Amino acid sequence: MRILVVEDDSLLAQGLTRVLARAGHAVDRAETGVQADRALRAASYDLVVLDIGLPDIDGFEVLRRLRLRHASANVLVLTARDAIEDRVHGLDLGSDDYLTKPFSVTEFEARVRALLRRVSLPASAVSLGRLTVDVEAKRIGINGTLIELTVREWALLELFMARPGRVLSKEQIAQQLADCDSQLTTNAVEVYVSRLRAKIEAAGVRIRTVRGFGYLWETTDA
Repeated sequence: MRILVVEDDSLLAQGLTRVLARAGHAVDRAETGVQADRALRAASYDLVVLDIGLPDIDGFEVLRRLRLRHASANVLVLTARDAIEDRVHGLDLGSDDYLTKPFSVTEFEARVRALLRRVSLPASAVSLGRLTVDVEAKRIGINGTLIELTVREWALLELFMARPGRVLSKEQIAQQLADCDSQLTTNAVEVYVSRLRAKIEAAGVRIRTVRGFGYLWETTDA
């Protein structure tokens, strides 16, 4: 996922960037509201981590301009302001979540995971090889035959589809699915990947093992 961190505190910005990069995300940074607005006009982001107290224009104005352009990016507001009026104002402008400083890294990571799971796939019905994925109905089919997935298998499928062409490590997968099971291990990831692979491999798509790195989602035929 592509994430923009908007924070004028350089130490905090560096720390958040490291946390997000460690989770496998592509991260850009902006230190002022003007820089953030320029970046958001120039590129599309899956998530914006947005501080409110910025030089020049504040985070609320950045958010207002973003939503006026009907951008779909999720926005996690970071602020030292804990007044209910500020929270309501941020939500009214279109923020998706609100985190008050100081906060723990663990909570920040959990909020990010939750918001990124909301990122929409390209369409409600997606065709990949002979596999049809109905995002809204949470079901898949191969040549018209419906295939049942468990909740965990579906979450894993969405994770791969949201990151086409990117290798996902077992650790990244375990972290992204942690809300389903906080004790998810890399061995468990292997089991779920194996089960999902068995259900979709006949459809012209596969989950290829990249030794030493993780797994890669591929379409093997049309």
